[in-house]
Amino acid sequence: MIKSAGILLYRQHAGTEVFLVHPGGPFFARKDAGSWTIPKGEYTADEEALAAACREFMEETGQAIKGPFIALTPVQQKGGKLVTAWAVEGDINADHIVSNSFELTWPPNSGKKKTFPEIDRAAWFTLAEARQKINERQAALLVELEKLLQH
Repeated sequence: MIKSAGILLYRQHAGTEVFLVHPGGPFFARKDAGSWTIPKGEYTADEEALAAACREFMEETGQAIKGPFIALTPVQQKGGKLVTAWAVEGDINADHIVSNSFELTWPPNSGKKKTFPEIDRAAWFTLAEARQKINERQAALLVELEKLLQH
């Protein structure tokens, strides 16, 4: 099973807002609702999941993240990937993210390589907005965060 680890960054700003990122590249270029995600990425058995989540946050946003971290219940995405996530309160400027990039043959079968940012944009959303934007399987992370913050 493929494992992924990520960070659900939130802030209290006229209510709870969460930080989500939009995948770069041609596949997601015209997709919006259901395509946004928490900053996350794959890790191997020899890497601690929280360390991987922090590394991925840095790679996808250019920003370091510090705890305290709140472990959330892992979710399984449609393709089978298990996403382990931590919530953490913080604030970054979504307009100034710097993402790593990846190379892809594009257009398909053209033999031409193009470079795309792994994350092409980021934004803060209210919980209601985030439910519309986030990958449907990650929506459970928003529900859990909301419950945790009510206590």
